[in-house]
Amino acid sequence: MKRLLPVLLSCLVASSALATEVAKITPKAADELLRTGKAVLVDVREPAEWAETGVAEKAVLLAKSDFEGAQKDWKPFLEKAGAKTIVLYCRSGRRSGAVAAALAEKGYTVLNAGGFKDWEAAGLPVRLVSDPAEKK
Repeated sequence: MKRLLPVLLSCLVASSALATEVAKITPKAADELLRTGKAVLVDVREPAEWAETGVAEKAVLLAKSDFEGAQKDWKPFLEKAGAKTIVLYCRSGRRSGAVAAALAEKGYTVLNAGGFKDWEAAGLPVRLVSDPAEKK
């Protein structure tokens, strides 16, 4: 029994990590989902990044730092999003994956669209952000 306990504990830890695994979606598929009106796109990068590179045209701008902090912008967004699927992206997909996992644990339907560079590479529309306080 003493040998079995560490194995069982590691299985429990592994299964809880898998429970927060969020499905990935390609930018093209994400764009199609957005067109249905059943999803909303969120850029979780920081304001300086938005201003430096631009953002996906349809993206709501909600920094990961706000999600991890006071959620000044995130709380009203989540209340308004309701039952819509939340599609997130960042620079590479790592931060969006972390936020997506946290949202999934709270019961939201989420997808990770990877990085902004993938959105651009897919030829999808982008917009410039002259004022980093702009949220859309």
